[in-house]
Amino acid sequence: MGNDIERELSEKYCPRFAKIAVDKGYITVDQAKEALAEQMDDDLSNKPHRLIGRILLEKRLLTSLQIEIVLNELLKKAE
Repeated sequence: MGNDIERELSEKYCPRFAKIAVDKGYITVDQAKEALAEQMDDDLSNKPHRLIGRILLEKRLLTSLQIEIVLNELLKKAE
C-alpha cells in the first residue's frame, strides 16, 4: 500500500483496531499503547507509516488470522 493510503486508513481505523484487538483478548492494553506509540514515533521521525496491525504482526503479538478477524469487525462497525 502507498504511504498516503496507509496513513488515511490508520487515522480512520487504527485506534479502533487496537481497541477491538484488546476487547477480543488478542493483546493487552499495554501492548496496544506500545504499538500506537511506536506508530506515532515513526510518523514524527518521518519514517514510513505502518498500520497498527502491521506493527503488532511484526512484533508477533497478532497472527494474520487475528488481524483479519479484527478488520472484519471494523468493517461491520463502519457500515
